[in-house]
Amino acid sequence: MKLYITILSITLLTQFTFSQDNLGTSWEHEKLWVAENNQSNLIIESEQMYTERWDMLPQATFWKKIMTLTKDSCLINVASSRQILQSIPSKDWYALNKLEKSKFRESMRIKHEIKEGEKIYVTSGKCDFYKFDVVYPTLQEGITVFDEMCVDPWYAQSILLIESPGQMKKSISGAYGPFQLMPGVARAQGLIVNKTLDERRNFEKSATAAAKLIRNICIPQAKKILLSHELDYKENDLWFRFLVLHIYHAGAGNVAAVLNLIQPEEGSQELIKAMWQNKAAGFGNCSQNYSQLAIASQLILRDLVYTNCEEVVYYPSR
Repeated sequence: MKLYITILSITLLTQFTFSQDNLGTSWEHEKLWVAENNQSNLIIESEQMYTERWDMLPQATFWKKIMTLTKDSCLINVASSRQILQSIPSKDWYALNKLEKSKFRESMRIKHEIKEGEKIYVTSGKCDFYKFDVVYPTLQEGITVFDEMCVDPWYAQSILLIESPGQMKKSISGAYGPFQLMPGVARAQGLIVNKTLDERRNFEKSATAAAKLIRNICIPQAKKILLSHELDYKENDLWFRFLVLHIYHAGAGNVAAVLNLIQPEEGSQELIKAMWQNKAAGFGNCSQNYSQLAIASQLILRDLVYTNCEEVVYYPSR
């Protein structure tokens, strides 16, 4: 795949008229056009991912490896930090009985001087699920739908990269479609979901429903939760976006519960990292992982694009 990239620099914003509020939430400067032969694709890239060093967090490194690792391999890691201790073949791990697995974890704890009480996880590769090359062509359509509805398209890209990318699988909980909407949520956003018709399968309708959900429920609920803790925010802050993603995945009540437990003093990257270390109500391990997966998938997308590109063109020229 030979790609050419056109990056719309922030100076492009000066060609349009925005109010100060719109400047605070605009995503135009994050649009990046990738051209391949006579075709082009549109993705979103946030500079905050790198200026704020989200890409250097151990959780990002861990999930980036897991999402591109085959299921034949496992990574031994520290649950709280996702520090990678060792890689082993999956067959060797699954050949052990319960007692042998316990002894192996303890040997890892001693070898790497991990303090008592820290959980040691063994996580297998998931590249058979995260098919980024398959989902890549769908990003522009999702971004366009969100953009037309005046909803930050970064959310469309993030959800598509995380939720059964490039596949059409129903989750154990019943979520379905490219945006993994639950039946009741989909119906509330205007989709038909019954025994004979499930509009969650339709990409455009599913994207529209997801955009409505984020615009009308997730973002307002995020603001309400932050207001209850007297925390300042900007809608294009990356940490705020991750908070909204958590609400999309876990629900506002569960996110409110974990923030009530944390009692944050400010809205920042530290708030999101604290959510990775705490559980409350229905906000458990899968919920903790959600924004970590969002970070890792954005980094993988960037690698996919930049590794295969032949030329990067900035517009306007710098």
